[in-house]
Amino acid sequence: MKLKVITSNPGKVAEYQNEFGHLGIEMVHCPLPYDEVQTSDLGEVVAKGMEALRSKGTSDFIIDDTGLFIDSLKGFPGVWSAYVQKTIGNPGILRLMEGEEDRGAEFRTCIGCDIGGETIIVTGICRGRITTGERGEGGFGFDPIFTHDGRRTFSELPLDEKNSVSHRGNAARLLVEEIKKRRPA
Repeated sequence: MKLKVITSNPGKVAEYQNEFGHLGIEMVHCPLPYDEVQTSDLGEVVAKGMEALRSKGTSDFIIDDTGLFIDSLKGFPGVWSAYVQKTIGNPGILRLMEGEEDRGAEFRTCIGCDIGGETIIVTGICRGRITTGERGEGGFGFDPIFTHDGRRTFSELPLDEKNSVSHRGNAARLLVEEIKKRRPA
C-alpha cells in the first residue's frame, strides 16, 4: 500500500517511511496544496485540511500540523508557529522570553491519515523548555531554542535520537499503533 505524504517538506517523507516501512506501507511525496483553516486548534486545522483534500478526490494520505506552545506566552505561537518562525524567528521568541522564569513549552504534532477510507487523527507531544540562546547546527525551525532534557537542544541531537523523543516521532508512533489495530493480522 502507498500513502501520499502531503507536504512541501520532502524531509518528512523519509521520517514517515522510517516509522511505517515495517508495515509494508510506502510513503510517496505529494506537494499538493490545500487551504489551512485559521484556528487555534491543531486538530481542527488537520481535520479541515483532510476535508479539503477529500473534496478534491484525494485518498490514502497523511497531513500534519505542528506548533510550539510556550506556557508563559499563553500557548503562543501555537498553530501560528510557521508564520512566527518566518517573521520574527528564534531571535524574536527569545526577545519575548527575556527575563521570563517560566520557560516551559511543548511541541505538538497532529497527524491526520486517510487510509482505506478510514480517518485517523493523533497528536504527539514533547514537553521541554525554551533556552536562553540558540544552540546547535542541526534541525530546523525552533529546534535551536528547544530542549527536552534541559541539556541539549533539538539542534544538538543526532536525528535518530531526536526522532525517538520528538513530537513528530511520538505522533507517528501513535499513528502506527492505530493502523495496526485496524488492519487484519
